[in-house]
Amino acid sequence: MSELIENPDFRCGYIAIVGRPNVGKSTLMNALIGAKVSITSRKAQTTRHRITGIQTKDNTQFVYVDTPGFQTRHSNALNRTLNRTVTTTLTAADVILYIIEAGTFGPADQQVINLLPKNVPCILVINKSDRVKDKAVMMPFAQKIAELHPFVAIVPVSATLRFQLENLEGEIRKYLPLNPPVFAEDDITDRSEKFLATEIVREKLFRFVGDELPYTSTVLIEKFEQEGNLRRIFVAILVDRDGHKSMVIGNKGARLKDISTQSRQDMEKLFGGPVYLEIWVKVKSGWADNEAGLRAYGYE
Repeated sequence: MSELIENPDFRCGYIAIVGRPNVGKSTLMNALIGAKVSITSRKAQTTRHRITGIQTKDNTQFVYVDTPGFQTRHSNALNRTLNRTVTTTLTAADVILYIIEAGTFGPADQQVINLLPKNVPCILVINKSDRVKDKAVMMPFAQKIAELHPFVAIVPVSATLRFQLENLEGEIRKYLPLNPPVFAEDDITDRSEKFLATEIVREKLFRFVGDELPYTSTVLIEKFEQEGNLRRIFVAILVDRDGHKSMVIGNKGARLKDISTQSRQDMEKLFGGPVYLEIWVKVKSGWADNEAGLRAYGYE
């Protein structure tokens, strides 16, 4: 760490990752830092918090900030909170990665562009570019989007295939300030294990019940204890109605068992030790439209 601090050419800064829901923001950040710290699923609104991922490489520390997808539906306290998180992150960033999906641009993408500050370097990142069979259409598509904002660079990538990620890092580094590192060289996130455990369970919830369960569900850690290398974690899944509770539990508890098993396996991999995990499902009507309650559940 001391060697990094003494390097006069060291660059360090915050990079906000923004875009509409489901363009691959979390997948991209996980690929860039080489570890899974931000959860992913097909369901919109999977990311609900500002997640920091840290990658220290050579003479640069990249501090990525994954944000919720900007919400245009369901005008309630939860979505207002998520959108405030997006706008606050943008103004505090040193560099912005604006993510769109190759070949797709709609009103939700335009709404995010409208939020981009003109005084922060912004890179247009065209994700899922491997899915475009006719590469000849990529250039005019990129040029059309580039007319909407003064982007400093345009980089087509594939987060899942790690295509062009080194080129993207090179473009980001150009605009990071000369600063000593903020975090230790081996840090990958500033979030606690308790927070990461919450996110892992929420990811599995969305993956197993995402097509059926409304977005008004969340996860709360009721107890997190560590005894040596063993972590004992007790979790409550909060849903809005009794009918949603049965969706999560499934036939004879099979779905909840799958959620628990896969969550425990991911936690053990991330934490590097055994995990004892218990999960309950509780009904808490109206939690998503109660601002005081949202703060109690960790929403900023």
